Amino acid sequence: MDAAFTAEQDEIRRTVRELLAASRAPGDDGSAGRTADGYDAELWRRLARDPGLPGLALPPEYGGTGRGPAGLAVACEETGRARLPSPLIATAVLAAPLIAALGTDEQRTALLPRIADGGLTAALAVPGGSLATALGLTGDDTGGAWAGGGRAGGMQARPVPGAKGWRLYGEAAQVLDGHSAGLLLVAAHAGGFPRSRTLLFLVRPEVAAGTVRTRRTSLDGTRPRAGIELRDTGAELLGADDTVDVTGALASAGPPAAALLAAEAVGAAAGVLERMADQVGEGERSPGRATGSAECVKHRLAELYARVQEARSAAYYAAWNPAAAGGLALAQALEALRDTAAEAVRLPGGPGPAREQEAHLSFRRAAADELLFGPAHRLRDHAARRAGLFGGAPDPAAPGTAERVAV
Repeated sequence: MDAAFTAEQDEIRRTVRELLAASRAPGDDGSAGRTADGYDAELWRRLARDPGLPGLALPPEYGGTGRGPAGLAVACEETGRARLPSPLIATAVLAAPLIAALGTDEQRTALLPRIADGGLTAALAVPGGSLATALGLTGDDTGGAWAGGGRAGGMQARPVPGAKGWRLYGEAAQVLDGHSAGLLLVAAHAGGFPRSRTLLFLVRPEVAAGTVRTRRTSLDGTRPRAGIELRDTGAELLGADDTVDVTGALASAGPPAAALLAAEAVGAAAGVLERMADQVGEGERSPGRATGSAECVKHRLAELYARVQEARSAAYYAAWNPAAAGGLALAQALEALRDTAAEAVRLPGGPGPAREQEAHLSFRRAAADELLFGPAHRLRDHAARRAGLFGGAPDPAAPGTAERVAV
């Protein structure tokens, strides 16, 4: 692995950082420019135009730039540093890879270029509030119980007799950006209990009757969530037929998503740490200002800096090899963000209302991500079990197992 960033990756970082800096006024908490959708639509269009943010990891034949997870990780670190409210995670990190993996040529051609140019946002709707399990990050997703298991509840699908379409029934309680997405990817069970299987369906909320979307209160306002109810809603099957391996595709999408979320959390932690260092410097330049023991504070900042840098290294290794390290990198990055933000709140000398608010918002980001994709101890536990660290052989079906065993 070459740990150095390429000139192209440096250019992506510079472009994203400059666009975000130009769009944010001093003291802005990230709410400026937000619409009812929860993000600044004009800024999103600019990021989609240059550097092509939502299409960085998509293949060129579908309007992307083919930079892969490593290229997108650089951009995610910068959006995390600015704590940017955007549909990036829901659309480019969760939904687009599933469309690319399972969609027919016709579906990919119709949807992916629109995602790449920022004209279409998407959200992955998983019933039961079990996104981390569905992605194979905190548990085994092959059983399908997280999608309803074919019993009452969850999300159910039935084919329309004599037609190509499907009808969906059920509810997904915690859908990231589900209130505003132009396209929903809905995980549902089909076939009834004896021979049930999990499938993914495309739902266009603006035209699909029976779709009810309710934005819900979120711990982190930059990570809006929605409840989705489908009441005899028309849907299109993602893929050529109902034999596609949906659970396998979800498990394959989970580690890269975790790596990109880790990069975003590292960026947020680095931003908090930089502002803490500025605050300590201001305190030293103000003789009459009580800042506590400057040496103790500096030692603590040095410890946090080391933790953030370790988490950053783990995140970029995971972007290069997500199957081997995605979940572990996310756990490390979320803990680094949580601890850095907590220390910023406690920093002596009075951070001032604006900086204190930033620290609290960053702490909420870490907590909200743990609720949706973790928690950190379960991410670590599942990775350890799949690697065979608690006895027994490693799971041969686990992504990246062969590489770990070989090493």
